[in-house]
Amino acid sequence: MAKQKVAFLGLGVMGYPMAGHLASAGYEVCVYNRTTAKAEAWVAQHGGAMADTPAAAVKDAELVFACVGNDDDIRQICIGEQGAFEGMASGALFVDHTTASAEVARELYQVAKDKGLGFLDAPVSGGQAGAENGVLTVMVGGDSDVYARAEKAIDSFARACRLMGESGAGQLTKMVNQICIAGLVQGLAEGIHFAKRAGLDAAAVVDVISKGAAQSWQMENRYQTMIDDEFDFGFAVDWMRKDLGIVLDEARNNGAQLPVTALVDQFYADVQELGGGRWDTSSLIKRLKH
Repeated sequence: MAKQKVAFLGLGVMGYPMAGHLASAGYEVCVYNRTTAKAEAWVAQHGGAMADTPAAAVKDAELVFACVGNDDDIRQICIGEQGAFEGMASGALFVDHTTASAEVARELYQVAKDKGLGFLDAPVSGGQAGAENGVLTVMVGGDSDVYARAEKAIDSFARACRLMGESGAGQLTKMVNQICIAGLVQGLAEGIHFAKRAGLDAAAVVDVISKGAAQSWQMENRYQTMIDDEFDFGFAVDWMRKDLGIVLDEARNNGAQLPVTALVDQFYADVQELGGGRWDTSSLIKRLKH
């Protein structure tokens, strides 16, 4: 039986391993990346093919995946010059793993529908490690029949995947994810900072309290690197600020009150001022030392 043809657009720290899992799962993958060297390296490692434009990459693909930077990037990939929608066959599906606005998701969903294409907004959580290990959480917005056709392929790099509602619901769910992470990381930063100032063994403190109600993924996975003043372990501050900007824009539209999120966004601005734009999000603790 012939392998199912898929395309993957965007080979950053998330997209590169995600596309690799699709290849390992037996799909025939064609990749596209703005920096050609990344696509060449991917093909050398995983096989498959590469293309010079999104439109060329998606030719004959039943499923197209993308993971790029922001609203402008995903819009360009889909409907810009030589964009994916130009090259996709009627009935093909586009799955967008970019963290972007619900507005752009709904816009591209409608453009796709008018062209006879399926479109899902499907942002992910789990960071670079989750992508590399194939254990991402995927939150999806779109039509249930389109989701059913894409779910098996998504499972090749996901631990959990769920349809959250109509177009835009995946992006809105990711916003909730980022709201919760922002507060958790700030709380953990303050807790570790307080423990050190109080003369306690911060690692011992976290070891004890992580067995109780204070436990979280951030606590389990980031406390030691925060104590060690190491911040090269995942999602960058610059990207978190991009995401929180999307969250706060949406909150202005729907009337949600997000005082802690808005405050932590400003704390991340302080980290950027310290030169930490590429540090991971646990670097909030750095500003408490200044």
